[in-house]
Amino acid sequence: MAKGILGKKIGMTQIFAENGEVVPVTVIEATPNVVLQKKTTEGEGYEAIQLGFDDKKQIQQTKPAKGHAEKAKTNPKRFVKEFRLSNVAEYEIGQEVKVDTFAVGDIVDVTGTSKGKGFQGAIKRHNQSRGPMSHGSRYHRRPGSMGPVDPNHVRKGKLLPGRMGGEQVTIQNLEIVRVDTERNLLLVKGNVPGARKSYVTVQSAVKATAE
Repeated sequence: MAKGILGKKIGMTQIFAENGEVVPVTVIEATPNVVLQKKTTEGEGYEAIQLGFDDKKQIQQTKPAKGHAEKAKTNPKRFVKEFRLSNVAEYEIGQEVKVDTFAVGDIVDVTGTSKGKGFQGAIKRHNQSRGPMSHGSRYHRRPGSMGPVDPNHVRKGKLLPGRMGGEQVTIQNLEIVRVDTERNLLLVKGNVPGARKSYVTVQSAVKATAE
């Protein structure tokens, strides 16, 4: 059954498995999400729920956002995301979705915004190889050939220096190793995209296979 929740990346730590193995984990804080809207096949042509996470400050609240949130009897949210689910009928507007919707061992996909690294060269940005660093090489960390003489221009798609990071990235098939319902925490094995305190989306893995 598909499920999802919105949260905030707190950082990374490690825990010990029962066999003594050290497991690196990412801590995601997912305070109760609120169902802001339900979308149905009859109304919108597909089934989905809209979740909201983290209240906006009073000064940032707009009238449209207030009106939308009032239907769910809550405050406007800073992070709003839609999840396509097949079991929409089980949710009600205003209902809270908590971390206990997931269980230990669940396989999930985590989506976040990668760290922005500014303007970077082709080696760092695209993992290209460099030239010889010896004296007289005259080719060290440059982009390389711009293409054949025939088109007389640089072809579209050429991997060049430019802005790196700050993009939506999804890490697939991560395992949930602990669910802390008291502190609203999910511990996910491995790393997830984004800086500390950045927003992330956790949802059932689309490629997970039953073992």
